Amino acid sequence: MVPGIALTQAENPIIFADVPDVAMIRVGENYYMSSTTMHMNPGVPIMKSTDLVNWKIINYAYETLTDMPEQNLAEGKSIYSKGSWASSLRYHNGTYYVTTFAHDTPGETYIFKTKDIEKGNWQRVSFKPSYHDHSLFFDDDGKTYLIHGADKLKIIELNEDLTGVKQGVPEKILIQNASSPCGKNPSLGAEGSQLFKEKGKYYLFNICAPDNWGMRTAIIHRADHINGPWEGKIAFQDLGIAQGGLIDTPDGRWFSYLFRDYGEVGRIPYLIPVKWENGWPVLGENGKAPEKLDLPPSTGLIPSLVASDEFYRKNGEAALPLVWQWNHNPDNALWSVTDRKGFLRLKTGRIDTDFLQARNTLTQRTIGPTSSASVAMDVSKMKEGDFSGLSALQKEYGLVGVKVEGNKKSVVMITTDKDKPVEVQRIPLHQNQIYLRIDCDFSDKKDEANFLYSLDGKIWKPIGVTLKMKYTIPHFMGYRFGLFNYATKTPGGYVDFDWFRIKY
Repeated sequence: MVPGIALTQAENPIIFADVPDVAMIRVGENYYMSSTTMHMNPGVPIMKSTDLVNWKIINYAYETLTDMPEQNLAEGKSIYSKGSWASSLRYHNGTYYVTTFAHDTPGETYIFKTKDIEKGNWQRVSFKPSYHDHSLFFDDDGKTYLIHGADKLKIIELNEDLTGVKQGVPEKILIQNASSPCGKNPSLGAEGSQLFKEKGKYYLFNICAPDNWGMRTAIIHRADHINGPWEGKIAFQDLGIAQGGLIDTPDGRWFSYLFRDYGEVGRIPYLIPVKWENGWPVLGENGKAPEKLDLPPSTGLIPSLVASDEFYRKNGEAALPLVWQWNHNPDNALWSVTDRKGFLRLKTGRIDTDFLQARNTLTQRTIGPTSSASVAMDVSKMKEGDFSGLSALQKEYGLVGVKVEGNKKSVVMITTDKDKPVEVQRIPLHQNQIYLRIDCDFSDKKDEANFLYSLDGKIWKPIGVTLKMKYTIPHFMGYRFGLFNYATKTPGGYVDFDWFRIKY
């Protein structure tokens, strides 16, 4: 959504932010969507919409996945780019199901279920192994399956209570070479399975890419029986918009929800109109993604997917809004929104020497085409060696914050060079109130972040250098704004964030 311009219809992308591996269902008049957030917690966000365009985070499938050093950023370990990956979202016989898989537990598949997707807690089971990019599917005959894998797609049947694989029913190869519509030597084998059934036929969506990392492509296989035979073809090949599936509206229209890799902001969702011809879903307008859609206009991503926070809580409420996620598992003893009314307090509880290993970094998505985040901080209780501030979080990160060295405070800007932090600029600080800001520009894949500070919240001064952001596979996530505080010498200090404000 462009500030100051009133839109009359929806535009692609429907979400200009990192919401990848989308799975979507419609229940009555409501749509629900899940996505991947990997190493962030709580995990597997659930979003709701009544028009396919305006989405709000309403729940998460879990608070934390496991308790282990990798998840806790302990012993120098981490799960960057791991955690929970592509989820499957289903509604069956009055129950909602979210399934996902993880690379770091190691190797488990998780199934979450609830009667109340918006408010209810999820019942959880897990079993081995980890079924890659699987699609949960309830067939009309009462059987339940997972379709999984890459290129050689396989199918397993689950037992009736979905607590594991059904005994005595061997795994089968569903499609031997699912990537064949993309050519003989695909650089990305068919994965991201999502299976649907319409008018008695089965439709399996996958993403693949031709040889030499050609344009990412959506392919569909069709069959009259779940065990095949399957026939496949390219379904959509435009702008690299690919992985996803099908959704219909109450009035009988059809769309395909897919995502596009868009530089450093991450993987962003698109809606593609669908028509049915000869028993096949035909995607796009003359094979292209339309810029505009015959759907209601977006009202913006603020405050439904990202939001400002004054940290003021009524009646002693201690929770954070759902727009926030922690980098890895948080230590809940070391943060509070009740210790000081109207402030988020981040305490230090151990020694860390690296920002990416520091615990309790609190994050929100950056958004495109441009976005800006700012914070107000009280740094009076920092200790020698502490470092706290605002981050643009990815493997190639940028930081603006306050350091305490020799009992003197300084505003510093840090960037990265070959995975090593580099202090670019340091300015003495002689007060305990400081304001920090990061401006991100993702328009036309410019992918730049600039860092600023203020002593009064009114006059902003640039600090350091422009960060040329880089989307790296070791993190596999769009850049995030993050609030951080860690100790390098003496634990026990803390900072108070008065507010966090985000805008286009």
